[in-house]
Amino acid sequence: MQKKKILAGLSTIVAIAILATGCSSSAKPQSKAGEKKFVYGTTGYGVDMGDEGLNPHKNYSGWSCVRYGVGETLFKFSDSMEIVPWLATAYKFTDANTLVITLRDNVTFSSGRKLDAQAVKECLEHLLQVHDRAPLDTKIDKITAQGQIVTIHTKEPTPALINYLCDPYGAIIDMQHGIQGDNVAGTGPYVASAVSDTEITLHKNPNYWGQVKPKVDTIVVKAMTNGDTMTMALQSGELDATYGLPYASYKLFEHNSAYNISSTATSRAFFAQLNYHAPVMQEKAVREAVARGINKDAFVSVLLNGHGTAAVGPFPDSFKFGGKTVQAPTYNPAEAKRILAAAGWQDTNGDGYVDKNGTNLTLRWLTYPGRMELPILAESAQATLKDIGIKVEVNSNANHLQELKKGAYDVYASAMVTAPTGDPEYFFTTCCLTTSTKNRGFYHQERLDTWAKELHGTFDAAKRGQIATQMQQLILDDCGYIFASHLQMSLVAKSKVKGLVAHPCDYYEITADLDI
Repeated sequence: MQKKKILAGLSTIVAIAILATGCSSSAKPQSKAGEKKFVYGTTGYGVDMGDEGLNPHKNYSGWSCVRYGVGETLFKFSDSMEIVPWLATAYKFTDANTLVITLRDNVTFSSGRKLDAQAVKECLEHLLQVHDRAPLDTKIDKITAQGQIVTIHTKEPTPALINYLCDPYGAIIDMQHGIQGDNVAGTGPYVASAVSDTEITLHKNPNYWGQVKPKVDTIVVKAMTNGDTMTMALQSGELDATYGLPYASYKLFEHNSAYNISSTATSRAFFAQLNYHAPVMQEKAVREAVARGINKDAFVSVLLNGHGTAAVGPFPDSFKFGGKTVQAPTYNPAEAKRILAAAGWQDTNGDGYVDKNGTNLTLRWLTYPGRMELPILAESAQATLKDIGIKVEVNSNANHLQELKKGAYDVYASAMVTAPTGDPEYFFTTCCLTTSTKNRGFYHQERLDTWAKELHGTFDAAKRGQIATQMQQLILDDCGYIFASHLQMSLVAKSKVKGLVAHPCDYYEITADLDI
């Protein structure tokens, strides 16, 4: 009963804060006569998200390059997550290590240069030189170019290569034009005139190659970390549309003819990695107790107002290799207490927290506010873990990347699209292997590394799903990762905004279809 009151209280506080704040004093930037201007507020852009700027070869900034209509990839995903050509027209594996791609013949960069095989070669080679994930993902050995034909040779069979070429880091940019600050020359419907860590100004590309031409003259993308501020800015008219509103805010815009809401289920997961370098997390009993002490269903239904789904593993139920194929420890406070007691963790001094050898069981929970669900998850976990005697100290820090380098955390909770390429391999290679760049828990399992190699060389889709299922089950059995929920992505816009549609891969937002 106490737990339910705490969770409900958190939700009420969020809702009251938004409803009681009032209107913003900021004014929407004025447009010139006859000019169409679109102002977009988002929590999905900025330094703490790792996607500031438009350089796809830098961290996760490719997401911004593609999301905001500047860059395009060789292939993309349809609404049903099927791979379709984009800058390419066709592809063929001539053998297990050779991929031949045919390019469109009518595409130019915003710099004026024609898109040809040489331009693609230059772009991908630079990507492989400087990017942390792309070389590990793609296993590209060399690239050759002839006219509109690009031939990619891999060091080993890479069945998911086409999927990886859909990743925003594969956005094709003009390397002869160069990367100027954080700005690039892409092939998309919009061109950036100004780029900072907090704002991007875009103008329509008059020479865009697509059949549908861009309609909006100027677009301003604003990074916003305060959900209440963003809510008020949409209400006041300062913003035309938003990405990442607080869940308590949706009630202000639902069933309101002045606004449109586009929603879709995604594979973005809110999850925790447990730090194996931290002494307390080396105890399997502690990891399992934490997994059984987090109420995922209440987090989604109460704190997120039902805007999401409780997670089992890294992939949602809608995927063939998703949550229905695996099992994870379920919320069970009584069992969590039993497990802790059997491991010697008991409340010997009556302070409400279990202890061993005179030391309370205290977890340092690191997260960041850029995804507003994450601080709410931290508060929820803090409340429910307290019920089983675990003290949680929350550090919600916009500079979480620096905090990660210090290593002073037991739990790191973050958000990630786990299957952005429509394939299970991405999540494991990014977060779970000994060589993974985002393995924040320093998880290590030789079996997992071995299975990852098998997965990487398997072309059969059904077999890939089977391998992915056993890999998921291993990390869940080890309680090295705890998956709380999957995002229901929603874009909220004024009713006059057309063509802004949520996509299940979370890549495509500002497109040539946008109008106002």
